[in-house]
Amino acid sequence: MTHSAKPFDHPRIKVVGSFHELLTTPFANGVNALCWPRVLTGNFAEVVELLGTGEGIVSLDEKLLRNLPLSEAGRLAVEVMLEDQRLLREQDLDPEINCIHGYPREETPGPVATDVMSFHVDSATAEADTWLCTYHGAPSEGLPNEEACMRTEIPETRAELQRLYGGRDDEDFRDYLAENCYDLHYAPLPHAKPYSFGVGNLWRIATDWPGSPVPPCIHRAPETRSGDAVRLLLIS
Repeated sequence: MTHSAKPFDHPRIKVVGSFHELLTTPFANGVNALCWPRVLTGNFAEVVELLGTGEGIVSLDEKLLRNLPLSEAGRLAVEVMLEDQRLLREQDLDPEINCIHGYPREETPGPVATDVMSFHVDSATAEADTWLCTYHGAPSEGLPNEEACMRTEIPETRAELQRLYGGRDDEDFRDYLAENCYDLHYAPLPHAKPYSFGVGNLWRIATDWPGSPVPPCIHRAPETRSGDAVRLLLIS
């Protein structure tokens, strides 16, 4: 797989020029990913350095960030993150700023990996979107729907899942797939060209909810390996 040279030139992606436009542009005509491209000011690497070592995913609150002994450039980076969080909270959302040292992996992986590093869609029982921005470290990746297939539709994978389920390929089996989130995960097709969400860009992407006018956006978190840069991520 190779990444597309122009990450935002796919008909499923629409580029906007402001937070207001990002918030108010409807998902329609197949567009399921909205991006507000930004070049951010501030030293986010300094924030990461002062946060120190750790493991897993650490949620950062305003008090902790403001108490870091930062330079002016570091304080600018903190203000950028807190302002993004404020904008989303004003929309009755619950955004988190996370410092990600590594993502948990499944201890006993089955035929379908269900961690966030697998291409997947987010789901909800009512209308909802996912918002995210990477400030430091490797960004998320997206995958056009036409360049992916559901892992549960791959014959060998489905057969293995059915063997684990121990029953027929019927409605109960489909409920089993949904209950275990297997039906939210996708495999890239051989010609697939994932695109990078980039650093600093604020995204709003479509989720899988009843009545959604567009297919959900397929995406994944970057692989986390020892020695990789720590990730600063806003997600809601």
